[in-house]
Amino acid sequence: MSATTQARGEQGERVAARWLRVHGWSITDHRFRSGHRDIDLIATKPTGQFEREVAFVEVKTRARDSFGGPVGAVGWRKQRELARSAKVWISRFQQPGDTFRFDVIGVILEPQRVRVQHIQNAFDLPTRP
Repeated sequence: MSATTQARGEQGERVAARWLRVHGWSITDHRFRSGHRDIDLIATKPTGQFEREVAFVEVKTRARDSFGGPVGAVGWRKQRELARSAKVWISRFQQPGDTFRFDVIGVILEPQRVRVQHIQNAFDLPTRP
């Protein structure tokens, strides 16, 4: 990965984290690592007195919206890797009353503007490994 691509990805993660905070989420973890895999953002939002929703968020950043855009870049292999890492996070940090979901946030960094596409519940946690 080139330095430019990595810097663009980091900028996209900052934009996505800001987007989530503006929409009432708290960022619990940034780049949670499980072996060689990672989850870009883990966000939480209270849903009741003792319940919270946990979103495992994959952020895809692009300079333009082509080839299916950033959201189209999260295929079944990436979903499987995210699910494996999420299971590790859940085993370590789950609290009673937690519910879980996988979101994808696409960030398009155009020269004159930034566009954000947030897909909630983009896919389910697989029941098999």
